[in-house]
Amino acid sequence: MTDLKTRMLDAQMLEMGQRARAAAAALREAPAAARTRALELLSAKLAGAEPALLAANARDVDAARANGMTEALIDRLSLTPARVAGMAQAVATIAAVPDPLGVETERWTPANGLDIARIRTPIGVLGVIYESRPNVTADAAALCIRSGNAAILRCGSDCLQSSLAIAALIAEALAEAGLPADAIQLVDTPDREAVGLMLTGLDGAIDVIIPRGGKSLVARVQAEARTAVLSHLEGLNHTYLHHAADVDAARAIVLNAKMRRVSVCGATETLLVDRTGAERLLPPVAADLLAAGCELRGDEASRALVPGMKPADDADWVTEYLAPILSVRIVDDLDAATDHIARYGSGHTEAIVTTDTAAAERFSARVDSAIVLINASTQFADGGEFGFGGEIGISTNRLHARGPVGAEQLTTYKYVVRGQGQIRP
Repeated sequence: MTDLKTRMLDAQMLEMGQRARAAAAALREAPAAARTRALELLSAKLAGAEPALLAANARDVDAARANGMTEALIDRLSLTPARVAGMAQAVATIAAVPDPLGVETERWTPANGLDIARIRTPIGVLGVIYESRPNVTADAAALCIRSGNAAILRCGSDCLQSSLAIAALIAEALAEAGLPADAIQLVDTPDREAVGLMLTGLDGAIDVIIPRGGKSLVARVQAEARTAVLSHLEGLNHTYLHHAADVDAARAIVLNAKMRRVSVCGATETLLVDRTGAERLLPPVAADLLAAGCELRGDEASRALVPGMKPADDADWVTEYLAPILSVRIVDDLDAATDHIARYGSGHTEAIVTTDTAAAERFSARVDSAIVLINASTQFADGGEFGFGGEIGISTNRLHARGPVGAEQLTTYKYVVRGQGQIRP
């Protein structure tokens, strides 16, 4: 029976790959207006299906609680009326994003007289593997439709009922817009073997794998994938309070960066404070965090200024808590702060709070992360906040795409070369 089940899953996944490849060819040639129409229809359908989506999500949440899922992950999994409305609005915003396909990004004529243009084109078929966030189903689908890519989506089993309900609306929207419903397919089984099959590339059907989830998922994909991977491993983000920081700005930014939503990858996990300004800055910032229910773990110098702080150990500097816990270290100066980030950071998002413009520019030049913020919360590490409408993830890769991955970042390019009969001597 096990062998039969395996063969059936193999056949199902290979067929999905074949259908996705065929749909990708049709989607590449579809006019921008048709893809826009599909997104407008999907936005309306999401808004109109709120009761059904909440009911499906309630089944996922009840099962997750029964299985002992942590509250931080329950928060990621849960849909509310506001979050359903947010999904619909995100899709509408993506629909309004200028279509990236066919855009001529550069054009030139070298000495041989050829007219050479670089033009954006879809990647092809994306395999998106994610965990307990049903909104990713809608976001990923919308960004793939906008960018002309077909996709095979594999959600975590925890959000399968929610994602199936969303996927049904996606198929309806595509069909009503005259586009192939197979352009976006959701793997409808919780069987973990489906992930392994996707990582093989499905006999060449999948061009890029995009994992979105915890460290273990991303590490597995990076280790096992036989095709290109676009990913980030974790959001080990830092906020640095320079000695010239305004105390009110520091209080507001740090509190938001840590506590707005502790479960998102843009949350600050380590606070670095200049030794020169620590006595002025750290106590009021720490008081706000403690009042909001955040546990603080600090080095000896930090604990001397905030008696209620717990001691930090070496593991704290490399932990993405995704919880109301913050590690705190006092550093000698800006260079020491950036050295700490280089040693312990994940290349995701870092922020500096300062009134010193030169210090801010030096920080941004020294920090080699995908996103660097000056006097703003790390929670702005989000494609929607960047004006992309949404994101399929935050890439810490150094090739192809880096930072929030929106529709434009899901394209590649080709060269169109026009001649007048030239032959090469």
